[in-house]
Amino acid sequence: MSDWDGVRLHVVSGKGGTGKSTVASALALALAGRGRNVLLCEVEGRQGIARMFDVEPLPYSEQRLTTGLPDADGGRGVVHALHIDAEAALLEYLSMYYRLGRAGRALDRFGVTEFATTIAPGVRDVLLTGKVYEAVERNSRNKGAIRYDAVVLDAPPTGRITQFLNVSNELAGLAKVGPIKAQADTMMTLFRSPRTAVHLVTVLEEMPVQETADGIAELRAARLPVGGVIVNQVRPQDLSADALAPARAGTLDRARIESDLTSTGLKVTPGLVDGLLAEAADHAERRALEDSQRALVAELGQPTYELPRLPGGIDLGGLYELAGMLRAQGMA
Repeated sequence: MSDWDGVRLHVVSGKGGTGKSTVASALALALAGRGRNVLLCEVEGRQGIARMFDVEPLPYSEQRLTTGLPDADGGRGVVHALHIDAEAALLEYLSMYYRLGRAGRALDRFGVTEFATTIAPGVRDVLLTGKVYEAVERNSRNKGAIRYDAVVLDAPPTGRITQFLNVSNELAGLAKVGPIKAQADTMMTLFRSPRTAVHLVTVLEEMPVQETADGIAELRAARLPVGGVIVNQVRPQDLSADALAPARAGTLDRARIESDLTSTGLKVTPGLVDGLLAEAADHAERRALEDSQRALVAELGQPTYELPRLPGGIDLGGLYELAGMLRAQGMA
Protein backbone atom coordinates (compact mmCIF):
# COMPACT_ATOMS: atom_id res chain seq x y z
CA MET A 1 0.00 0.00 0.00
CA SER A 2 1.22 3.49 -0.82
CA ASP A 3 -0.04 6.94 0.08
CA TRP A 4 -1.44 7.30 -3.45
CA ASP A 5 -3.19 4.00 -4.14
CA GLY A 6 -5.98 4.67 -6.61
CA VAL A 7 -4.13 7.50 -8.35
CA ARG A 8 -3.65 6.83 -12.07
CA LEU A 9 -2.17 10.17 -13.14
CA HIS A 10 0.80 11.53 -11.19
CA VAL A 11 1.61 15.09 -12.29
CA VAL A 12 5.06 16.24 -11.16
CA SER A 13 5.80 19.97 -11.12
CA GLY A 14 8.32 22.21 -9.40
CA LYS A 15 10.30 25.40 -9.73
CA GLY A 16 13.08 25.24 -12.30
CA GLY A 17 16.26 23.82 -10.83
CA THR A 18 14.57 21.75 -8.12
CA GLY A 19 14.94 18.48 -10.05
CA LYS A 20 11.33 17.78 -11.02
CA SER A 21 12.37 15.71 -14.05
CA THR A 22 14.62 13.60 -11.83
CA VAL A 23 11.79 13.07 -9.34
CA ALA A 24 9.29 12.23 -12.11
CA SER A 25 11.68 9.63 -13.53
CA ALA A 26 12.36 8.11 -10.11
CA LEU A 27 8.64 8.00 -9.34
CA ALA A 28 7.95 6.15 -12.60
CA LEU A 29 10.59 3.55 -11.69
CA ALA A 30 9.13 3.21 -8.18
CA LEU A 31 5.58 2.73 -9.47
CA ALA A 32 6.62 0.07 -12.01
CA GLY A 33 6.77 -2.86 -9.59
CA ARG A 34 4.58 -5.95 -9.29
CA GLY A 35 4.32 -6.26 -13.09
CA ARG A 36 2.76 -2.81 -13.48
CA ASN A 37 3.05 -0.86 -16.74
CA VAL A 38 3.90 2.81 -16.24
CA LEU A 39 4.10 5.59 -18.83
CA LEU A 40 6.49 8.51 -18.22
CA CYS A 41 5.51 11.58 -20.30
CA GLU A 42 7.08 14.96 -20.94
CA VAL A 43 5.54 18.00 -22.61
CA GLU A 44 8.18 20.74 -22.55
CA GLY A 45 10.14 19.77 -25.67
CA ARG A 46 13.49 19.44 -23.89
CA GLN A 47 13.95 15.67 -24.40
CA GLY A 48 14.75 15.49 -20.70
CA ILE A 49 13.70 11.83 -20.40
CA ALA A 50 16.12 10.80 -23.15
CA ARG A 51 19.00 12.59 -21.45
CA MET A 52 18.03 11.25 -18.03
CA PHE A 53 18.06 7.64 -19.20
CA ASP A 54 20.86 8.13 -21.76
CA VAL A 55 18.82 7.00 -24.78
CA GLU A 56 18.18 8.41 -28.23
CA PRO A 57 15.75 11.38 -28.48
CA LEU A 58 12.19 10.11 -28.14
CA PRO A 59 9.77 10.25 -31.07
CA TYR A 60 6.07 11.08 -30.76
CA SER A 61 5.17 7.52 -29.87
CA GLU A 62 5.24 5.34 -26.78
CA GLN A 63 8.59 3.60 -26.36
CA ARG A 64 9.72 0.91 -23.94
CA LEU A 65 12.30 2.61 -21.73
CA THR A 66 13.44 0.27 -18.95
CA THR A 67 12.23 -2.08 -16.22
CA GLY A 68 10.95 -0.69 -12.96
CA LEU A 69 12.31 -1.03 -9.46
CA PRO A 70 11.84 -4.65 -8.29
CA ASP A 71 9.44 -5.23 -5.42
CA ALA A 72 10.03 -7.43 -2.38
CA ASP A 73 9.36 -10.57 -4.43
CA GLY A 74 11.63 -9.45 -7.25
CA GLY A 75 8.71 -8.58 -9.53
CA ARG A 76 9.28 -5.79 -12.01
CA GLY A 77 7.04 -3.84 -14.31
CA VAL A 78 7.99 -1.87 -17.40
CA VAL A 79 8.44 1.88 -17.81
CA HIS A 80 7.50 3.30 -21.19
CA ALA A 81 8.19 6.88 -22.28
CA LEU A 82 6.42 9.42 -24.46
CA HIS A 83 7.64 12.79 -25.69
CA ILE A 84 4.47 14.80 -26.44
CA ASP A 85 4.82 17.41 -29.17
CA ALA A 86 2.03 19.99 -29.63
CA GLU A 87 2.23 20.08 -33.42
CA ALA A 88 2.19 16.29 -33.73
CA ALA A 89 -0.68 16.15 -31.24
CA LEU A 90 -2.67 18.61 -33.38
CA LEU A 91 -2.16 16.51 -36.51
CA GLU A 92 -3.25 13.41 -34.60
CA TYR A 93 -6.30 15.30 -33.30
CA LEU A 94 -7.28 16.41 -36.83
CA SER A 95 -6.85 12.88 -38.10
CA MET A 96 -8.79 11.28 -35.23
CA TYR A 97 -11.73 13.68 -34.98
CA TYR A 98 -11.93 15.21 -38.45
CA ARG A 99 -10.33 12.47 -40.57
CA LEU A 100 -7.88 15.00 -42.00
CA GLY A 101 -4.95 12.65 -42.35
CA ARG A 102 -3.27 13.78 -45.57
CA ALA A 103 -4.95 17.19 -45.46
CA GLY A 104 -3.69 17.73 -41.93
CA ARG A 105 -0.12 17.05 -43.03
CA ALA A 106 -0.60 19.57 -45.83
CA LEU A 107 -1.73 22.14 -43.28
CA ASP A 108 1.41 21.41 -41.30
CA ARG A 109 3.59 22.20 -44.32
CA PHE A 110 1.92 25.60 -44.56
CA GLY A 111 2.69 26.30 -40.89
CA VAL A 112 -0.94 26.23 -39.81
CA THR A 113 -0.27 24.00 -36.82
CA GLU A 114 2.48 26.27 -35.53
CA PHE A 115 0.19 29.26 -36.02
CA ALA A 116 -2.68 27.60 -34.16
CA THR A 117 -0.61 26.51 -31.17
CA THR A 118 1.22 29.86 -30.93
CA ILE A 119 -1.74 32.25 -31.25
CA ALA A 120 -3.89 30.26 -28.81
CA PRO A 121 -1.77 28.81 -25.95
CA GLY A 122 -4.92 27.38 -24.40
CA VAL A 123 -5.41 25.20 -27.48
CA ARG A 124 -1.80 24.04 -27.21
CA ASP A 125 -2.34 22.96 -23.60
CA VAL A 126 -5.53 21.10 -24.56
CA LEU A 127 -3.57 19.16 -27.17
CA LEU A 128 -0.74 18.32 -24.77
CA THR A 129 -2.97 17.36 -21.85
CA GLY A 130 -5.32 15.58 -24.24
CA LYS A 131 -2.59 13.12 -25.14
CA VAL A 132 -1.94 12.51 -21.45
CA TYR A 133 -5.67 12.01 -20.86
CA GLU A 134 -5.82 9.51 -23.73
CA ALA A 135 -2.94 7.52 -22.18
CA VAL A 136 -4.83 7.28 -18.88
CA GLU A 137 -8.28 6.64 -20.36
CA ARG A 138 -7.68 4.12 -23.11
CA ASN A 139 -10.87 3.56 -25.12
CA SER A 140 -12.13 1.96 -28.32
CA ARG A 141 -10.00 4.33 -30.40
CA ASN A 142 -6.87 2.72 -28.92
CA LYS A 143 -7.31 -0.91 -29.95
CA GLY A 144 -4.20 -2.91 -29.13
CA ALA A 145 -2.59 -0.05 -27.15
CA ILE A 146 -0.94 -0.71 -23.80
CA ARG A 147 -3.20 -0.07 -20.83
CA TYR A 148 -1.11 1.63 -18.16
CA ASP A 149 -1.49 1.14 -14.44
CA ALA A 150 -0.09 4.62 -13.88
CA VAL A 151 0.98 7.63 -15.93
CA VAL A 152 3.64 10.03 -14.64
CA LEU A 153 3.75 13.46 -16.26
CA ASP A 154 6.90 15.59 -16.09
CA ALA A 155 4.84 18.78 -16.21
CA PRO A 156 5.56 22.51 -16.66
CA PRO A 157 6.97 24.46 -13.68
CA THR A 158 4.93 25.36 -10.62
CA GLY A 159 4.23 28.88 -11.83
CA ARG A 160 2.31 27.51 -14.83
CA ILE A 161 0.96 24.17 -13.63
CA THR A 162 -2.53 25.37 -12.64
CA GLN A 163 -3.02 27.16 -15.96
CA PHE A 164 -1.70 24.10 -17.81
CA LEU A 165 -4.11 21.67 -16.16
CA ASN A 166 -7.11 24.00 -15.90
CA VAL A 167 -7.68 23.76 -19.66
CA SER A 168 -11.44 24.25 -19.55
CA ASN A 169 -11.02 27.64 -17.88
CA GLU A 170 -8.20 28.65 -20.25
CA LEU A 171 -10.41 27.93 -23.26
CA ALA A 172 -13.39 29.90 -21.93
CA GLY A 173 -12.57 32.96 -24.00
CA LEU A 174 -11.60 31.00 -27.12
CA ALA A 175 -14.18 28.27 -27.55
CA LYS A 176 -17.49 28.18 -25.70
CA VAL A 177 -18.84 25.24 -27.72
CA GLY A 178 -17.50 22.65 -30.13
CA PRO A 179 -15.33 19.52 -29.96
CA ILE A 180 -12.23 21.15 -28.42
CA LYS A 181 -14.31 22.70 -25.62
CA ALA A 182 -16.07 19.37 -25.08
CA GLN A 183 -12.73 17.57 -24.95
CA ALA A 184 -11.37 20.07 -22.41
CA ASP A 185 -14.44 19.64 -20.18
CA THR A 186 -14.07 15.86 -20.36
CA MET A 187 -10.41 16.03 -19.40
CA MET A 188 -11.22 18.16 -16.38
CA THR A 189 -13.32 15.31 -14.96
CA LEU A 190 -10.06 13.32 -14.71
CA PHE A 191 -7.80 16.17 -13.61
CA ARG A 192 -10.14 17.12 -10.75
CA SER A 193 -10.78 13.55 -9.65
CA PRO A 194 -9.09 11.45 -6.92
CA ARG A 195 -7.40 9.50 -9.73
CA THR A 196 -5.07 12.48 -10.27
CA ALA A 197 -2.46 13.92 -7.89
CA VAL A 198 -0.30 16.97 -8.55
CA HIS A 199 3.00 16.50 -6.72
CA LEU A 200 5.29 19.49 -6.19
CA VAL A 201 9.09 19.31 -5.98
CA THR A 202 11.08 21.83 -3.96
CA VAL A 203 14.46 22.31 -2.35
CA LEU A 204 15.00 23.79 1.11
CA GLU A 205 15.48 27.37 -0.07
CA GLU A 206 13.21 30.38 0.48
CA MET A 207 12.08 31.03 -3.10
CA PRO A 208 11.27 27.41 -4.11
CA VAL A 209 9.42 26.77 -0.82
CA GLN A 210 7.38 29.97 -1.23
CA GLU A 211 6.59 29.07 -4.85
CA THR A 212 5.47 25.63 -3.67
CA ALA A 213 3.14 27.22 -1.11
CA ASP A 214 1.74 29.56 -3.78
CA GLY A 215 1.32 26.64 -6.19
CA ILE A 216 -0.64 24.63 -3.62
CA ALA A 217 -2.95 27.60 -3.00
CA GLU A 218 -3.54 28.06 -6.73
CA LEU A 219 -4.24 24.37 -7.28
CA ARG A 220 -6.72 24.29 -4.42
CA ALA A 221 -8.45 27.42 -5.73
CA ALA A 222 -8.84 25.70 -9.12
CA ARG A 223 -10.15 22.53 -7.39
CA LEU A 224 -7.20 20.49 -8.67
CA PRO A 225 -5.99 17.66 -6.38
CA VAL A 226 -2.76 18.46 -4.57
CA GLY A 227 -0.46 15.48 -4.02
CA GLY A 228 2.76 15.22 -2.07
CA VAL A 229 5.65 17.64 -1.60
CA ILE A 230 9.00 16.13 -2.50
CA VAL A 231 11.93 17.90 -0.87
CA ASN A 232 14.85 17.20 -3.18
CA GLN A 233 18.64 17.56 -2.88
CA VAL A 234 18.66 17.41 0.92
CA ARG A 235 22.12 17.67 2.48
CA PRO A 236 23.32 15.10 5.05
CA GLN A 237 22.19 15.69 8.62
CA ASP A 238 25.08 13.97 10.40
CA LEU A 239 25.33 16.72 13.04
CA SER A 240 22.56 18.04 15.26
CA ALA A 241 21.59 21.69 15.40
CA ASP A 242 23.18 21.92 18.86
CA ALA A 243 26.46 20.54 17.53
CA LEU A 244 26.44 23.06 14.68
CA ALA A 245 25.64 26.08 16.87
CA PRO A 246 29.30 26.87 17.80
CA ALA A 247 30.34 26.69 14.13
CA ARG A 248 27.56 29.09 13.18
CA ALA A 249 28.44 31.46 16.03
CA GLY A 250 32.18 31.32 15.25
CA THR A 251 33.06 29.95 18.70
CA LEU A 252 34.67 26.63 17.76
CA ASP A 253 37.83 25.80 19.76
CA ARG A 254 40.61 26.63 17.28
CA ALA A 255 43.38 25.15 19.45
CA ARG A 256 41.54 21.85 19.77
CA ILE A 257 41.00 21.67 16.02
CA GLU A 258 44.70 22.31 15.41
CA SER A 259 45.60 19.60 17.93
CA ASP A 260 43.22 17.06 16.36
CA LEU A 261 44.60 17.77 12.89
CA THR A 262 48.19 17.45 14.09
CA SER A 263 47.39 14.08 15.72
CA THR A 264 46.40 12.69 12.32
CA GLY A 265 49.79 13.57 10.84
CA LEU A 266 48.62 16.54 8.79
CA LYS A 267 50.75 19.62 8.34
CA VAL A 268 48.69 22.29 10.06
CA THR A 269 48.84 25.86 8.80
CA PRO A 270 46.77 28.91 9.79
CA GLY A 271 45.30 28.98 6.28
CA LEU A 272 44.12 25.36 6.57
CA VAL A 273 42.38 26.01 9.88
CA ASP A 274 40.86 29.26 8.64
CA GLY A 275 39.43 27.43 5.63
CA LEU A 276 37.95 24.64 7.75
CA LEU A 277 36.36 27.11 10.16
CA ALA A 278 34.83 29.05 7.24
CA GLU A 279 33.43 25.85 5.68
CA ALA A 280 32.01 24.79 9.05
CA ALA A 281 30.31 28.18 9.46
CA ASP A 282 28.88 28.03 5.92
CA HIS A 283 27.56 24.50 6.49
CA ALA A 284 25.99 25.47 9.82
CA GLU A 285 24.34 28.52 8.26
CA ARG A 286 23.01 26.41 5.40
CA ARG A 287 21.63 23.79 7.80
CA ALA A 288 19.86 26.48 9.84
CA LEU A 289 18.24 27.80 6.64
CA GLU A 290 17.18 24.30 5.63
CA ASP A 291 15.71 23.59 9.07
CA SER A 292 13.64 26.79 8.93
CA GLN A 293 12.38 25.95 5.43
CA ARG A 294 11.62 22.36 6.45
CA ALA A 295 9.35 23.74 9.17
CA LEU A 296 7.52 25.83 6.56
CA VAL A 297 7.10 22.77 4.32
CA ALA A 298 5.58 20.87 7.24
CA GLU A 299 2.98 23.64 7.59
CA LEU A 300 1.75 23.11 4.01
CA GLY A 301 -0.38 20.23 5.21
CA GLN A 302 0.59 17.73 2.49
CA PRO A 303 2.45 14.39 2.72
CA THR A 304 6.17 15.14 2.47
CA TYR A 305 9.03 13.02 1.14
CA GLU A 306 12.75 13.77 1.18
CA LEU A 307 15.45 12.81 -1.31
CA PRO A 308 19.16 13.41 -0.70
CA ARG A 309 21.66 15.19 -2.88
CA LEU A 310 23.57 12.35 -4.56
CA PRO A 311 27.31 13.13 -4.50
CA GLY A 312 27.96 11.24 -7.74
CA GLY A 313 25.24 13.05 -9.70
CA ILE A 314 22.22 11.50 -11.38
CA ASP A 315 22.60 8.44 -13.60
CA LEU A 316 20.37 5.38 -14.04
CA GLY A 317 21.75 3.82 -10.86
CA GLY A 318 21.00 7.04 -8.99
CA LEU A 319 17.44 7.08 -10.32
CA TYR A 320 16.86 3.55 -9.02
CA GLU A 321 18.32 4.61 -5.66
CA LEU A 322 15.93 7.56 -5.45
CA ALA A 323 13.04 5.33 -6.58
CA GLY A 324 13.78 3.00 -3.67
CA MET A 325 13.65 5.92 -1.26
CA LEU A 326 10.31 7.13 -2.60
CA ARG A 327 8.88 3.64 -2.24
CA ALA A 328 10.29 3.21 1.27
CA GLN A 329 8.64 6.49 2.32
CA GLY A 330 5.27 5.36 0.96
CA MET A 331 5.00 7.46 -2.17
CA ALA A 332 4.81 4.41 -4.50
